[in-house]
Amino acid sequence: MHLLAAAAAYDAKTAVNSLWLLVAAALVLLMTPGVAFFYGGMVKAKSVISMMMMSFGAIALVGVLWMLYGYGMAFGTPLIPHVLGNPFDGFIGLQKFLGIGAGGAMNPDMNSLAFVGFQATFAIITVALISGAIADRAKFGAWMVFAGIWVTVVYFPVAYWVFNLQDGWLASVLHVNDFAGGTAVHINAGAAGLALALVLGKRVGFQKGIQKPHNVPLTLLGAALLWFGWFGFNAGSEAAVDGVAAIAWINTLAAPAAATIGWLIVEKIKDGKPTSIGAASGAVAGLVAITPACNILTPGWAIVLGLITGAICAIAIEMKWKLGFDDSLDVVGIHLVGGVIGTLYIGIFGAGIGLLDTGSFAQLGVQAIGAFSVMIYSFVLAYVIGWIIQKTMGFRITNEDEIAGVDTVVHGEEGYLLDANV
Repeated sequence: MHLLAAAAAYDAKTAVNSLWLLVAAALVLLMTPGVAFFYGGMVKAKSVISMMMMSFGAIALVGVLWMLYGYGMAFGTPLIPHVLGNPFDGFIGLQKFLGIGAGGAMNPDMNSLAFVGFQATFAIITVALISGAIADRAKFGAWMVFAGIWVTVVYFPVAYWVFNLQDGWLASVLHVNDFAGGTAVHINAGAAGLALALVLGKRVGFQKGIQKPHNVPLTLLGAALLWFGWFGFNAGSEAAVDGVAAIAWINTLAAPAAATIGWLIVEKIKDGKPTSIGAASGAVAGLVAITPACNILTPGWAIVLGLITGAICAIAIEMKWKLGFDDSLDVVGIHLVGGVIGTLYIGIFGAGIGLLDTGSFAQLGVQAIGAFSVMIYSFVLAYVIGWIIQKTMGFRITNEDEIAGVDTVVHGEEGYLLDANV
């Protein structure tokens, strides 16, 4: 009877954890439409459809590739030990988890499939985040080609390094603490965004102050959806209903709230006025920074991280004007910089492993290796892929089409029909 009771308790716990993973996966999937709204409100009115379509295109393409072979590359049995998984070891089309018997009936592995779905949403949003760096000037077809190649040769391997706790070289060998994707998602996307911004070049008339958000409420809606979904992103990464999930949830409230304040203080000092776009950007910067650290910081240190990140990212977004690269929607200043801050912060303030608790710089060094190895790998390959696409099929639309509006030129649609007679 003891064994039966233990088995029943185990099954109930597994079922609860699987349910939480499925709910968290739905929350994270909602974040990609959130990105579409967040980015869409900040571009020109004649580019909003193009901007949002790049996010929805990421859902479609990456969702398919993940089910076909992406999961196997990121979480399969080692093909190249510590570097890459083997999608051919029963993972093509997720055959390993379907439990197909002799008669063809399925008996799916609930917990494994829930985890597959959860991780799929991470791959999707990572690709969608990159699109903000090339707003107003990218061809949709070229973007989809880039997305398919980049997610295959960059994201899937990096996910293996970071999230594969059994064999990934960053996770299992170096023991980098990246709970929910500061390196694999945000540094990865930010570095790729910088590479594409350099490949595609500047928008027509690129200079500070020329571009105003066309729909601020749309951006605020996007930020709200991102924050809402981020509770699944971070707390769901525990893959269990326990205390770690709870502290991750609490820190996902604390850090972005503080980052919003940090960003607005800098805006007030620098420009004289705190803005709603600044509040939304500050919240996202705080969410980025807490992502790798949400499992290992006290709420107090999460607040400090948020304040620091909000202030630094508010200053960092000015880099594009000084350095002359057109990162349209501040993917570099928010996701790359915020991801690096959050990843390194663990090496100092992480409970039980950081400098303050151990007196050692060892974990800080490990975190730095994780951050900069992913940054360099993603930047180099994204630049090469983008450059080849630009030189072959063309990645950027012409200046004339950019002025006319990418929505009508590429998609044959307008975001807002203003004709009173229709």
